[in-house]
Amino acid sequence: MIKWLYMAVALLAGAAMAVQGTMNAALGKVVGLWESTFIVHVIGTVAVLAVILLGGIGFGGLVKAGQAPWYVYMGGLLNVVIIYAVARSIPQVGVANATTAIVVAQTLTAVLIDHLGLMGVKKSPFAYTDIIGVALMAVAARVLINK
Repeated sequence: MIKWLYMAVALLAGAAMAVQGTMNAALGKVVGLWESTFIVHVIGTVAVLAVILLGGIGFGGLVKAGQAPWYVYMGGLLNVVIIYAVARSIPQVGVANATTAIVVAQTLTAVLIDHLGLMGVKKSPFAYTDIIGVALMAVAARVLINK
């Protein structure tokens, strides 16, 4: 049962990403893509700060920041790439096409990360069902993009 709850959270994240990408693209048309990327990050920073302060979470965990491997901090840079790329691609190919390409690339990358056990995740070797699943997603992406 708890697994389904986490799947629902993941579905929420997927829906939020499609809406966020659309909003970022619309903002980018008005203020520019890099400016919209900046604005989105400032608003996100303020939102996280509010959650930490109002939620009584505090900043105690930050003392452990030096214990994390250096490469995990590149997630911040990847976030800039993601927001910019999504806002750049949606006006050109549409929300559905961009999101489909994103999901296919995410899945391919996730299967590779699992297979290699990168960044501390449990190693999960390729199975034929992984290949079939990714292939079916790619076919579905092609069908959607062809419209």
